[in-house]
Amino acid sequence: MKYTKLLTAFLFLLSLNLSFAQSYVGHSVDNYSGVHGVIYNPASVVGSKVKADINLVSASVFGGSDYFGINISDIISSDGGFDFEDDAETFSSNANNFFFNADMLGPSFMFNLSKKSSIGIITRVRANLNINNINGELYEAVADDFDSDDDFDFDSQNLNGTIHAWAEVGLTYGRILIDQPNHLLKGGVTLKYLQGAGSVFMSSPGLQGSYDASAEMLTSQGELNFGVTHDVDGEDDFDFSNLTAGFGFDVGFSYQWNSKVDSETDSLPSYKKPYRLKVGVSVTDIGSISYDDAVLNNYDLNANASTANYEDDVEDFLESNYNGVETRETAKIKLPTALHLLVDYRLAKKWFVSAQANLSMVEKNADLSTSVINTVTVAPRLETKWFSFYAPLSFREYGDVSFGGGIRLGPLTVGSGSVFTNLLSDSSKTTDVYLGLKIPLYR
Repeated sequence: MKYTKLLTAFLFLLSLNLSFAQSYVGHSVDNYSGVHGVIYNPASVVGSKVKADINLVSASVFGGSDYFGINISDIISSDGGFDFEDDAETFSSNANNFFFNADMLGPSFMFNLSKKSSIGIITRVRANLNINNINGELYEAVADDFDSDDDFDFDSQNLNGTIHAWAEVGLTYGRILIDQPNHLLKGGVTLKYLQGAGSVFMSSPGLQGSYDASAEMLTSQGELNFGVTHDVDGEDDFDFSNLTAGFGFDVGFSYQWNSKVDSETDSLPSYKKPYRLKVGVSVTDIGSISYDDAVLNNYDLNANASTANYEDDVEDFLESNYNGVETRETAKIKLPTALHLLVDYRLAKKWFVSAQANLSMVEKNADLSTSVINTVTVAPRLETKWFSFYAPLSFREYGDVSFGGGIRLGPLTVGSGSVFTNLLSDSSKTTDVYLGLKIPLYR
């Protein structure tokens, strides 16, 4: 069976610095964010500032690499002549990482059942890519068809990578658990029915070797496991017409404290009480999708291989130069489970500042899984019924600091958690952008 197109797509994603992991940076903590807040904490569905929220379509991409560092201004001014291999600043190591997240939120809605309970229906299509602990020089040589004059050694330990695409339909239920004059506690859960479109995955416990440029010879020691699910073949990439079912869920809680207690605020319904402090905790993407009859190839890489005739086809190169054993088995692809923490403080009537942490609960070296990158974001915001503005400052895994901005103008939301850093920095390692259109029904 041939997987050339998938391998080409795999390397193509690696060759981009727009390899995108948190969605809707800054916007998700807005009290008027509606469905977008629910995907991070299902408790947000109840006691909301909106009586109903209908998402038409939204999309977010997020990601990057600790291998590339670029200046977006250089790309814009290059008139299409920017070359990542030649023009981007690189930070090669034996353990470079690449990550990608594309998240499309389809027709979705939420509304109140009663004063203390609400429900929502959420549809999404998502794609994740994680490549961990790959040698930067080896990656560059493969991406450049071994057209290099430089010798190099490589030693990648616990190399692994997974590409996974799936769709999901979620049913969210939230309820107010405690409603006192100055204390409000909410809980929520989202049950997800998953439809997996397919996955490509690889792993190697240890891959060492060297490359002799003058002799065009690659010497390696170790082994490589490379697999594809049965829903992915050489004619189509990820096939959303032949899906594999799975299940998952999110769970979360939110606590609000109102420091001012008087007869005026005591009589207000929960959603109108002007809290001073909000604290949220949630765990999202608990679950997996199992693909029966996945194809796994185990290659013995203890050999010398000539790269003289390498023609941008990793599959043919592996099959032509190394002994491989093909087996079929069930591949259980785990979702990018993450812990989300939020502290939101009201500075004045319409001004807030939030601190949010998104932490992966998946081990970096875990096979058959994707993960979010660990991120802490501090974001001041101006929030009103029809308009909000966000200015998120994020401290992201792999040493990247990103500063961006976003706005919500009635039904339209647009933003990026890294737009200003991407424009001003000489070597930005992550980037993201999001856009959404919805019909909010305010209280």
